[in-house]
Amino acid sequence: MHTRIKEGLIFNFKYKALLLLLVSAHAMGAQPVDRGRVIFEEMDAREMGFGDFSTIQTMVLRSKSGQESRRQMENFVLEGKGEDGDKTLIVFRSPKRVRGTALLTHAHQAKDDDQWLYLPILGRVKRISGASKSGAFLGSEFSYEDLAPLEVSDFNYHFVAEENVNGIATFKVERVPRDTDSGYSRQVVWVNQEHYRFEKIEFYDRKEALLKMVTFNDYRLYLNKYWRPHKILMLNQSDGKSTDMLIESYDFQTGLKEENFTQASLRRIK
Repeated sequence: MHTRIKEGLIFNFKYKALLLLLVSAHAMGAQPVDRGRVIFEEMDAREMGFGDFSTIQTMVLRSKSGQESRRQMENFVLEGKGEDGDKTLIVFRSPKRVRGTALLTHAHQAKDDDQWLYLPILGRVKRISGASKSGAFLGSEFSYEDLAPLEVSDFNYHFVAEENVNGIATFKVERVPRDTDSGYSRQVVWVNQEHYRFEKIEFYDRKEALLKMVTFNDYRLYLNKYWRPHKILMLNQSDGKSTDMLIESYDFQTGLKEENFTQASLRRIK
């Protein structure tokens, strides 16, 4: 699952700048910027410049009793420019019954994201919109909105605390989706303090009950700059089902183009 979060200067500098900003905002009567948002802006800045990448990965669907089913898939990501966010394309390669099924997402900073699902058995492209984005993606514990690239502007933020998670120093931040069609009332995110990467996220439903939790594991460094997890584990807290994303490889700067991320391109998938 890729989330467009970019990063940049060290946090000490950012925090000093934040203090000055808070003082200035108070003096001018403006709304102060929450430290949580500053943390996510730092994450976002560190991600800039990757260009594009692709992955080969396995989705493992697991029942509460431990029964498993596996799906092989590829994921393609193109970095956004200007007001456009990242574009992503997920394509299933096996088993045969889902081969060629694809999810195309265009993220945007100033408006709702666009998503389309291609179903080869029907030979048509279906638009995913509104409340449908909170639905389960092909029977997994990931929803359509979970698989969309995220922009800092998609949420309102509240810094909670600094906490240790499994011996790792993290920032704990609560974020509330600005999209009223989101299936979540809020998310609680733990961000690694050293590398500004996700450690885990809790998702709360519209009734404020804990719905799901995702953890990010086996991070590896690419191009001496970009940290990527090789294991993403999503657990449904209500029914005990889980879905794992096991990423075999990342391949950066492969020359992907805008034309690889169009509705027309979905029909050319083999």
